[in-house]
Amino acid sequence: MASPEIEALTQALARLPGLGPRSARRAVLHLLKKRETALTPLLRALETVSTRLSTCSTCGNVDTSDPCAICADPRRDQRSLCVVEEVADLWALERSRLFPGRFHVLGGRLSALEGVRPEDLSVDRLVARLSAGGIDEVVLATNATLEGQTTAHYIAERLEGFPVRLTRLAHGLPVGGELDYLDEGTLAQALRARRPID
Repeated sequence: MASPEIEALTQALARLPGLGPRSARRAVLHLLKKRETALTPLLRALETVSTRLSTCSTCGNVDTSDPCAICADPRRDQRSLCVVEEVADLWALERSRLFPGRFHVLGGRLSALEGVRPEDLSVDRLVARLSAGGIDEVVLATNATLEGQTTAHYIAERLEGFPVRLTRLAHGLPVGGELDYLDEGTLAQALRARRPID
């Protein structure tokens, strides 16, 4: 039987996404077994992030500096802005290394069921960023869900008067996807977005 402290660590890890009680126990046992090479560096990293963590006042990214590394990077295309729902979406797009511009994190998506209203999102900050000028294109990179599409539609309406090009991420068939395994919504979107063969 583990001590109350070790049990508390296991329970804390079990609350993390993707970890259940068994995975958390295995992680704790690994950390205890590899105290010098795993546990101590993890503790140092957690303490550093905990004391330096901040939300970027420009885009809403989570980083250890404000403005975040993306907003502070002079090599980024300042004329192109990608709007995402959450920080995880920003990080996913950054991993692809395909978008050279800047980002704006909404902090969620419109949802009547969850009680998320427009004023709960950082849409006003987005409008303020566009009002300041210097942005030519806004890429709406909300998720391909009903809530994501509703959010994108709402933002498109709010940005109607701005002289910017509004674009949306393409939706449809994933590379390597088989038609038999795709849901109806994905298939319908792929059919609507079909284009001529070059």
